[in-house]
This record gives sequence, C-alpha cells and structure tokens, in this order.
Amino acid sequence: MSSSIRVVFFDAADTLFHVHGSVAEIYLHHAVEFGFPQKPDSLVAIKHAFSRAFGEAPPPIFAVTDPTRIKQSERLWWFDIVHHVFYRVGMFERFDEFFDHVFRVFEDHRSWRLFPETVSTLTRLKERNLEIGIISNFDSRLFTVLRGLGIAEAFDTVTISSLAQAAKPASQIFHLALEKHAIDPEEALHIGDSLREDVEGAKKAGLHTALLDRDGRQQATGVQIVKSLEELFPLLERFEE
Repeated sequence: MSSSIRVVFFDAADTLFHVHGSVAEIYLHHAVEFGFPQKPDSLVAIKHAFSRAFGEAPPPIFAVTDPTRIKQSERLWWFDIVHHVFYRVGMFERFDEFFDHVFRVFEDHRSWRLFPETVSTLTRLKERNLEIGIISNFDSRLFTVLRGLGIAEAFDTVTISSLAQAAKPASQIFHLALEKHAIDPEEALHIGDSLREDVEGAKKAGLHTALLDRDGRQQATGVQIVKSLEELFPLLERFEE
C-alpha cells in the first residue's frame, strides 16, 4: 500500500477494548464484598461520583523515572480518585483492603473486552505493512492487559502518560510516540474516542486524526468521524489518493 500514512496510532481503553460491565458496577460489586453498605441508589451515586472525581483529577504524570516509583505514583493517583468516590457515596472500614483488591481487578484482562473488530483491524493494518502504536493515558497496567487480551504483539510501540511524563492532549506525548517511529507528524494517523484528548491533542501535534464515535453521540464539526475501527480503511484509501 503506497500511502502518506506510515503509522496508525490508537488510544487504548474505549477504543481497542472496554470495561466488561462498567467501572461503577465493578466498584460496587467488590466494595460490597468488603463491607460497603449498599443502598438502592448506590450504583447511580458511584457512577456520578466517579465521573466527577476522574474529571477533577490532575493529569497522570509524575516527576519520577524509576519504574517502581512510577507504579507507586500510579497507584496513589488512583487511590485518590477512588477515595474521592467513596468519600461522596459512603466510606467504609475496609476501604484500603477494597482498593488494593479493585486496583488489581483492573489489571486482570478478564475485566476487559476487545471490541469485535479490533483483532481483524490490527491484522489488516499489519498486512498493509503499516506500523501500529498506542498513545494512551492508561497507566502501566496496560501492558498486562494487552498481553492478557492477546494483542500486545500487534503493536510496534506503546506510549503511556506516566512513562512519557506527559498526558494527552499535550503535544509532548504525541511527539515522543512519533520519535519512536522516526516519522513526521503528517505521516501518522491517530484514532481515539475523546474529542479533546485524541482529536484535538493529536491535531495540535500535527497528526492526522479520526474520532471514534461508536454511538453517534459526539457533537463535532470539521472532524473525521468513524463509527468503528473498520472504517479506518476507506480513510486510509483517501490518503493514498
């Protein structure tokens, strides 16, 4: 395939795979096991509290470079978010034990599901001799998840915020990913489900972009929108022209 695009970058969560169930459902299920007093509105309350806590959290970047300290920083970052969730919906005595457990749950690939077209899309891109990378604000548990889901070997590079010391939508994380492939921004296409982090961030860094909007809920103008990863291929054909 003769194309101006040499590398296709993907966001990770909610682009290549998604939580099995929902974050709120997983939190509630395991919190109850550790003594959380469930109420009829607990699921909705946890959902809203998580959305607020996650939205208010600082970017997942840390002033450390040692791998062990990076993992500790990632864990503390998530501890603050989950603590804020249950501070709002109801704290319970065994919260620390619960957090240790649920943090590991999200590292288990069984907590995630690949989208139906993920594997075939990655395979087709490889068949076209395109390089493939991930640019994600996911933490270092991503590597375990990718291996567990059986897609780790498909990627030439994986760039995450805690190792890059920059988080989407900052241009720095995109530029670092580009350097790994020794390409210019216009030779790369980035796809993700976030208008701000993926599309606006990548576009500012000079990459071609596509917004993945599976449910047709995004309000965006002047943006290339695809409803599934399979729609990347007609897009790539346009670049070839």
